[in-house]
Amino acid sequence: MTPTEWQAACEGLAEADPVMAGLIARFPGSRLVTRGQPFETLLRAIVGQQISLKAADAIWGRLSAVVRCDSPDSILAAPVDALRQVGLSARKADYVQDLAGHFADGRIDPQSFPVLDDEDIIRELVAVRGIGRWTAEMFLIFHLARPDVWAVDDIGLQRAVSGLYLDGLRPTPAALRELGERWRPWRSVASWYLWRHVEPQEVVY
Repeated sequence: MTPTEWQAACEGLAEADPVMAGLIARFPGSRLVTRGQPFETLLRAIVGQQISLKAADAIWGRLSAVVRCDSPDSILAAPVDALRQVGLSARKADYVQDLAGHFADGRIDPQSFPVLDDEDIIRELVAVRGIGRWTAEMFLIFHLARPDVWAVDDIGLQRAVSGLYLDGLRPTPAALRELGERWRPWRSVASWYLWRHVEPQEVVY
């Protein structure tokens, strides 16, 4: 999304929802920033699964010292023992090599992403062992900057919606989907501001 599109999204969200208008006013100048290459972004997501940010950063640093993290071929060429020695579990070592294989043989082709819709990209990504729908949705938001992604399984969104809209009750997936309809076609931007409500730092995936 360009700055102009982000501004248009904010204006539309604020007009549709006074609570969202308040969130947007609390964080002036805050907006989503993308980073990294597609393969590297997904590799980092797998490395960081189910461990602390500090642990993930440590493993990433050691992994970067023995392979090129932007190169599927480099990951495929690395012995499993080398991947294990940097701190990856046996399962994650399998996952990162499966991801590399999907990129190396073209089953995932980032050049095709601009012409694919969100669900097509999600189907490609979840075919990789270790990538579920939530990870694919985060990729759509934080790497591709797709404007209308609504990740109902995200804990941060659930917390924000609970506090801001449901008097502390935990939302069901159905309730989240219904609430999200008011923010189309800018649900990714709405997600950004809901995350800012529960996290003091800007989210970078």
